[in-house]
Amino acid sequence: MALDSSLNVLAMPLDIVWADREANIQQVKAAMEHMPAGIDIVVLPELFSTGFIKDPSLLTDLPETNSGPTLKTLHELAARHNCAIAGSFLARTARNIYNRAFFIEPSGDETFYDKRHLFSLSSESAAYSRGSKFKPVIRFRGWNIAMIVCYDLRFPAWCRSRANEYDLLLVPANWPSAREFAWRHLLIARAIENQAYVVGANRGSRDDYGEYDGLTFVFDPMGASVGKVIPEVPDAVTASLRKSVIDEWRRRFPVSADADSFDIPLEI
Repeated sequence: MALDSSLNVLAMPLDIVWADREANIQQVKAAMEHMPAGIDIVVLPELFSTGFIKDPSLLTDLPETNSGPTLKTLHELAARHNCAIAGSFLARTARNIYNRAFFIEPSGDETFYDKRHLFSLSSESAAYSRGSKFKPVIRFRGWNIAMIVCYDLRFPAWCRSRANEYDLLLVPANWPSAREFAWRHLLIARAIENQAYVVGANRGSRDDYGEYDGLTFVFDPMGASVGKVIPEVPDAVTASLRKSVIDEWRRRFPVSADADSFDIPLEI
């Protein structure tokens, strides 16, 4: 962790090439070669390597295990650039297919989370299995970091930072501009109510479900936008997050002391 307790994040919108893992991974490789020095975390969009896949014939070949070539490449990139890489990919186990978030550290440590809330307005809930574990909290460079995926954002109890358990919430997404107002304001709400930074890493360009450009954001614990677009990586948004901002705001306005206590039951 830097002496000023800062964390530099880069959220990378991608023009995801549908069902083409190699093309999408090459995009990530190229973009990371040009990103500014000192980035601590790169956040990729939801299903960054394939896009949303529902075709049964493709679902036999495209999903990968945690030890597959996509994750192997991410481990190599994280080590090479000395940063963590987060996002989600199309994952499989012996029995199920998941929309699986990952947090890959340069040390080789890895954390996974299977998307809990599957978007029932599409065929996601029919094609994929929902996660059975609560969102993880990762300790990285002195920060506590949580992950959810896209539609999870609409469920505040699921996103709650109980007893200030996280400082930063990462939200890889494929959230179309038709619902931009909801996306932006839900990200702001999650930041304000949890007194945490929130990174909404949306995909770019368009697909059969809508348009996505300009919908990647970083909000601070008061809900203010702190991300900026940089010239080095087209459309990428960066921000330097300061731990002192969170600590001071929680000290001055300790809303977590009045929060309701609850447990979320999980059905496996």
